[in-house]
Amino acid sequence: MSRDPNTRPRNLVVVLGDQLDPNSAAFNEFDPAQDAVWMSEASEESTRVWSAKARIAIFLAAMRHFRDALRERGWVVHYRELGDGIEESLTLRFEADVRRLRPNALIMVQAGEWHLARAFEKIAIGTGVPLHVKEDEHFFCTHEDFRQHAKGRKQLRMEFFYRELRRKHCVLMDGDEPEGGTWNYDAENRESFGKNGPDSLRPRPRRFEPDAVTREVIALVNERFKNNPGSLDAFDWPVTPADADLALQDFIKYRLPEFGRWQDAMWTNEPWLFHSRLSAAMNLKLLSPRRVIAAAEKAFRSGRAPLASVEGFIRQILGWREYVRGVYWLLMPGYLKRNTLDAQQPLPAFYWTGDTDMICLRDTIGQTLRHGYSHHIQRLMVTGLFALLWGAQPQQVHEWFLAVHVDAVEWVELPNTLGMSQYADGGVMASKPYIASGKYIQRMSNYCAGCKFDPAQRTGPKACPFTTLYWDFLQRHEAMLAKNPRTVMQVRNATRLTPAQRREITDHAAKLRDQIQSSRA
Repeated sequence: MSRDPNTRPRNLVVVLGDQLDPNSAAFNEFDPAQDAVWMSEASEESTRVWSAKARIAIFLAAMRHFRDALRERGWVVHYRELGDGIEESLTLRFEADVRRLRPNALIMVQAGEWHLARAFEKIAIGTGVPLHVKEDEHFFCTHEDFRQHAKGRKQLRMEFFYRELRRKHCVLMDGDEPEGGTWNYDAENRESFGKNGPDSLRPRPRRFEPDAVTREVIALVNERFKNNPGSLDAFDWPVTPADADLALQDFIKYRLPEFGRWQDAMWTNEPWLFHSRLSAAMNLKLLSPRRVIAAAEKAFRSGRAPLASVEGFIRQILGWREYVRGVYWLLMPGYLKRNTLDAQQPLPAFYWTGDTDMICLRDTIGQTLRHGYSHHIQRLMVTGLFALLWGAQPQQVHEWFLAVHVDAVEWVELPNTLGMSQYADGGVMASKPYIASGKYIQRMSNYCAGCKFDPAQRTGPKACPFTTLYWDFLQRHEAMLAKNPRTVMQVRNATRLTPAQRREITDHAAKLRDQIQSSRA
């Protein structure tokens, strides 16, 4: 017989929308006879940034499935849905329920966003109910571990951190040495498809047709957030741990073997290619990164996937994913305000519509609005690169990336955007600004083949905006780039230009900005 939900709980366990881990440390001492779970939807979380429909839907669908799974265990779950008549602020809802339920204690694992962590601490103090924050065992590295790693270092670099975790957790190791004798196989993982494109993309990634719960969420989002960007027509993301595990198995079997070789390649109307589609499931905690890494390593050791592909994939999870979380919690809240390049341009309006003549941006943004997804090179070297060269205000770029991607939680998205993509942190995340002309996109994709712009031209009516803005960027930041050994050669190319050529680039870039800004919605 289930317990009366109105009974005062001993412990009220808080589960946020990105903490849907059935093995969460928050449940370690959970007693169904005495304790209860608290979860809440809140429209504020979808409007704080203008979230795309797919991002809203995946959170709500995954949360409702998780709620139902807990209730099937016989657990009491206090769950607040959108539109239930209570103030739709997550923190105001929480405070009201704490005062109503009067638990003896509050329990939660570490929040994924700095502002939420501080808000819950403040509510606990204000209500007089002790809050016990537990280590999030989903991750390999604790906040304190990362602080110790960073202590005394003049410069943080992911590669050294990644090697420490490889050794500590014995991942892809051969005794004390890395498997294969090399730590990093990135040099083998940069191929483009060539003129014929990808020719081995069958079967496509497994789809997960929305069930009744997810269909209800889709209808709700389409009605309540009808003016938000994006579409739910193609929504097929896994929203339960069981489906997330099926997605993992599908990737390991069909795409991991070719992942490494083609991970940087892009192709028109091919959103998935050989990528995993697992980041959202991991970031919502539906899927354990330990499970993912173990499955990938097993594929290598059983001869089903080459070492370069497996190492490249594992590096994204054990390396970058853990590293950005460490950077986020080490440097927040000040990190959010950084703007080393003093970039102040408003983000172009086409980022919310995909309405642009630049095929690379039109395809990538259109794909992102349809699916809530683009892969890491599309983010870094298409949408992110244009924003960087354009000089977009980095906090606007951060808000866009956070809003439109289904896997976006602030701890992982902010350092990748502000640091890796926009170089707004001055080199904490990346040793150089990731800048390139349109020639890079031409080399790594087929986007340029049908485009009206020519990536080889920096000025004139056919000049590729990426190329124009690349040369303009070099000129605007010449002093800073000349001091960096990784960009000094690019600066030298710019210094070979004549004064007339330099003025022509500056003038063309200014005209381009006027044209795009005048078309803002």
